[in-house]
Amino acid sequence: MTFPVRIGTRRSKLALTQSGMMQRAIGHALGVATADLTEAVPLVEIVTTGDRIQDRRLLEVGGKALFTKEIEEALLDGRVDIAVHSMKDVPADQPHGLCIAAVPPREDARDAFVSATYAAFDDLPMGARLGTASLRRQAQALALRPDLIVEMLRGNVDTRLQRAADGDFDAILLAVAGLNRLGFADRIGERLSLDQFLPAPGQGALALQTRIGDADAAWVAALNDPMTALAVAAERGAMTALEGSCRTAVGAHAEIAQGRLRLTTEMLALDGSARWRRSGEIGDVNAADAHDQARDLGLRLGAEVHGLAGDQRIKL
Repeated sequence: MTFPVRIGTRRSKLALTQSGMMQRAIGHALGVATADLTEAVPLVEIVTTGDRIQDRRLLEVGGKALFTKEIEEALLDGRVDIAVHSMKDVPADQPHGLCIAAVPPREDARDAFVSATYAAFDDLPMGARLGTASLRRQAQALALRPDLIVEMLRGNVDTRLQRAADGDFDAILLAVAGLNRLGFADRIGERLSLDQFLPAPGQGALALQTRIGDADAAWVAALNDPMTALAVAAERGAMTALEGSCRTAVGAHAEIAQGRLRLTTEMLALDGSARWRRSGEIGDVNAADAHDQARDLGLRLGAEVHGLAGDQRIKL
């Protein structure tokens, strides 16, 4: 293995925290001493378009690929060797020459309810103001509570938490995984039901992206968690079939128990007035073709939901 192994990362506190976790794990897998870590496996900070634009929904300026594009360009140009992404930010199709080489063990996939005043989602009063930039969370919240006033909330986790604390919103919705990783678990009022708030495909998981020629690097097997990768393959299959993007309200979550994988996926009308859902499973998660089976399951269930829901994209 040739050093340094450079990790491309966004500059947000959460991105640096997640990339630091992977930096230490990769260094350990490669036998790098702690004292040599920052030199042997350096973090290369890259500002993405998604980070620069904070006053509009991503769908208005190009979608969630804006969080990955500049880092992927650095990979292709050879300026970095690994990219660390939140899996839910990774578009369905990989750029030519790149691949997701490893998927580490997943954090909690649920959404978090955060409020300075109310303990749980069901405690919100009529007409409460709910902050989120996610069309999925907006639609799911409105499906349960059509009286809520949903307002856009962008910015890093610290900014969002501060706005909730300042009373700009009655409550906000965030990912449990990010709050856990940043040490903000105590700010979570309620971990929302996976049934009522089906997560975004890949939520809670990380994607370690490399050039295709580096996909068999020495650290890959040590960091990849086969069961997380399998669940994510199913969810991303559904996302592909549903054209999941920042213009649609799409959820997908796979759980593995007793050797079986069960996937649930859904699409919602953006105002929460309708939701279309399908579930299915594969029977042997240890089969040689389990990854293909999981993706095919996601594609099939996603296509069924899409057939029921039709075009639910927000019109620009």
